[in-house]
Amino acid sequence: MKFPVPHEVKAQTIPGTEGWERMYPYQYQFVSDDAARNQYEKETFWFYDGLHYPEPLYPFDTIWDEAWYLALSQFNNRIFMVPPVRGVDHRIINGYVYISPVPVKDPDEIGRRVPNFMERAGYYYKNWDALEAKWKVKMEATIRELEALKIPRLAEMEDMSVVTGALGESQGYHLLKNYDDLINLGIKCWQYHFEFLNLGYAAYVFFLDFVQKLFPSIPTQRVTQMISGIDVMMYQPDEELKKLARRAIELGVDEVVTFSPEWTDVEAALKKLPKGVEWLTSLNLAREPWFNISTGTGWFHHDRSWNDQMNVPLSGIATYVKKLKQGQGIDRPTDKVRAERDRITKEYRDLIEKEEDRKQFDELLGCAKTVFPYVENHLFYVEHWFHSVFWNKMREVGAIMKEHGVIEDVEDLWLLRRDEIKSALWDIVTAWATGVTPRGTATWPKEITWRKGVMQKFKEWSAPPAISAPRPR
Repeated sequence: MKFPVPHEVKAQTIPGTEGWERMYPYQYQFVSDDAARNQYEKETFWFYDGLHYPEPLYPFDTIWDEAWYLALSQFNNRIFMVPPVRGVDHRIINGYVYISPVPVKDPDEIGRRVPNFMERAGYYYKNWDALEAKWKVKMEATIRELEALKIPRLAEMEDMSVVTGALGESQGYHLLKNYDDLINLGIKCWQYHFEFLNLGYAAYVFFLDFVQKLFPSIPTQRVTQMISGIDVMMYQPDEELKKLARRAIELGVDEVVTFSPEWTDVEAALKKLPKGVEWLTSLNLAREPWFNISTGTGWFHHDRSWNDQMNVPLSGIATYVKKLKQGQGIDRPTDKVRAERDRITKEYRDLIEKEEDRKQFDELLGCAKTVFPYVENHLFYVEHWFHSVFWNKMREVGAIMKEHGVIEDVEDLWLLRRDEIKSALWDIVTAWATGVTPRGTATWPKEITWRKGVMQKFKEWSAPPAISAPRPR
């Protein structure tokens, strides 16, 4: 199959989007003014990352692509020294992300990296439980720091405590500092995201590869079933809905909980009843942290959490109430899944003829079972819990920008790059300090209007599945 050349695709600018490149970091651009980089880009096979980005990225939402661009690559190439591959390079065309793995081409270098990888990855595998426990502590501490972060408003006059406490710092300074802290917490969160992730996937791949060599015709699903039946945190939000459904029936408020699909109506009705207030207490205890679950992937600003859209969990609770009252079971069939897992595992293990193969089968399976919960659990901590809080903290920043006339709507915030927001905040703070109007009031609204039109045109464009220079036959 022939794919278009990257620089030719970029050159075919969509009418009305000329200059779109300024919406994204400069290192994401395919270039023609750097001969070495241009040649590298032409020789590289780039594929559209539609798995993560089914639509063009808003400028601010690029932050998570930047974060994993850095984190995955550094853990592969600078920390664990994965033998055959370095990192993953990224480019953007018309808002769509294209990526390409960067291989280690020299066989001798691959060989030199092997002992480093075995030592470093081996340390994590051997100490996985203890290291993962440390990971949870530092990840939760990062989330708590994010939750506690204040986005200060700019008052007409600073509080007297600034004088009597000899603080020597204004709220304007703290707005700038705390915005930096907010962004840095996001980047740090994604540093933690990839600390274990690739090793978790690798353990599964090692086991899958070994089993498929022993049994070439085995379906991948069968191998996956050998690791199933593990309790992971991503199940817990749904389990909380089941508990709340049972609690509603127990307290006799199930009809009130289910009388309307609108949370505001249900909450108001429950507050009038003593048992309703008791049920609401149970719900509020469940909301933190379990309702910090995104209604989407959590990667984008428009992916709101259950806490933001309470009609979503309410619908789930109502469904479980109905099933319980009809006598239906709502528990996950964990025991059945585990029994089937054990049966399949024994069936294939018994077919292994060599003792050394059985020993390696047991070791690789044991490692995969140990590390696999992290692969699922990190999703709750990062993409759901952290991101849900992060997006709303950013909306607090947007509210300040709107208040000072730099943007017309809080949701316009996402059309700016993170560094552009910092520049706009400097504009706001210095104008506030000086007593003048921010320059951004005449700059950003018209730019945002243009960018909205660009984003719409991007959505109407069909991104090629891959781009690459023609290969000689």
